[in-house]
Amino acid sequence: MNETMVTLVGNAATAVEFRETATGGMARFRFAVTPRRRDRETQLWTDGPTSFYTVWAWRALAANLAGSVAIGEPLVVHGRLKVREEERDGGRRTFVDVEAVAVGHDLSRGTAAFRRVARVEPALTAPARGGPDEVSGGRPDRGSGRVPGGGADPGPGGRTDLSPAVREKAGVA
Repeated sequence: MNETMVTLVGNAATAVEFRETATGGMARFRFAVTPRRRDRETQLWTDGPTSFYTVWAWRALAANLAGSVAIGEPLVVHGRLKVREEERDGGRRTFVDVEAVAVGHDLSRGTAAFRRVARVEPALTAPARGGPDEVSGGRPDRGSGRVPGGGADPGPGGRTDLSPAVREKAGVA
């Protein structure tokens, strides 16, 4: 099936609403995209009309959005475009939704500190006490102190240790 994939750059217009469902988490928020254009006559930048989208996310992405995004933050949203029409207040209204595949902060307008979330996998049987599965959850890349793909060794709290100058610049405590 052909789907229309879009990448939008804008700002979170509302707080992320998160709900737990039978199949995992669900989150949604409104997203504002305002184009900026250079006016050749005045030599100034002007804002165009703002477009609003409802961004939907599911499962892990939904939970991570709820813990990471606040109103007004600059974001990049990538996902499937969905256009729907509904009867409301005696007239037809058009709604544009994006089913998010990936969402991130727009680093051209600020800094961010990424924190990997440990994925909890349901086990059919409980691991033996004190065995290697107790620390790593049965995955070779978990609990080893290494980031999958050969990354740096995380320091306390699972973060990669950064120099004080880098921490200050990135706004990391």
